[in-house]
Amino acid sequence: MRRVRRTALPLTLVLLLAAAGPSPSPVTADASSNTVQRLQIGERLSYALSWGKISAGTAVLEVVGHETLSGRRVLQLLHSARTNDFVSFFYPVNNRVESFIDEEALPARLLFQRREGKRKNDIEVLFDQAAHLAVVTTDGVRETIAVPAGVQDTLSCIYAFRSLPLSAVGQSVRIDVYHDKKTYQLELRVEGYERMQTSLGEVETIRVLAIMPFRGLFLNEGNIRVWFTNDTTRIPVLMRAKVIIGSISATLTSSAGNAPSIKRTSP
Repeated sequence: MRRVRRTALPLTLVLLLAAAGPSPSPVTADASSNTVQRLQIGERLSYALSWGKISAGTAVLEVVGHETLSGRRVLQLLHSARTNDFVSFFYPVNNRVESFIDEEALPARLLFQRREGKRKNDIEVLFDQAAHLAVVTTDGVRETIAVPAGVQDTLSCIYAFRSLPLSAVGQSVRIDVYHDKKTYQLELRVEGYERMQTSLGEVETIRVLAIMPFRGLFLNEGNIRVWFTNDTTRIPVLMRAKVIIGSISATLTSSAGNAPSIKRTSP
């Protein structure tokens, strides 16, 4: 059996890779451009991470604001994840990821402060989308890697899918995502619709299956399911993945700042 390489993708970034589209195809520039226009600066989504019934930690996704990068206007996205004291005894995690996306919602720069177990890395990735290249600096060592057109990083892809049109049950979309010096193609398939009680109230959700070509934090085994609101905001409210022992979930606990309001479904 082919050995699966261990990767250390932050848990919520793995779980939030979910989308829906008309057919299996890469994310288009038109859809990505619409993403930037719809993003709410100040949006802050907080999640509780659980390992089975045991609390494992917390995570946050945030739209910080605009900055200038090499003379271009970019939008800063931020993700942080931290395990609690109990899980940290076995495998401590304290990660910070920043993605700077251009007007087409394509990544221009990625900063990753990785603190996972005994592994500590400071990583910077500069994307040249026109030349289809990524300049990667890991702990001071630089190399250039070829990437496909329209490639996303592990944080920018979360926001790109939120403006894609929904589709019928069974249809899917594929997204090229750069991670750890490789590009992976994620297939994301609509499974069905459910009404759920969430921190936002009772909402209708769409359930998406993320078919994972690699492992993430806690070594998730196989695919991941994500439930997000079935409306224009498409906020992920619940994510679940099997791991070697048990399962991991991320549950939305609060939305703050300029996060879009959610329309509750009728009783």
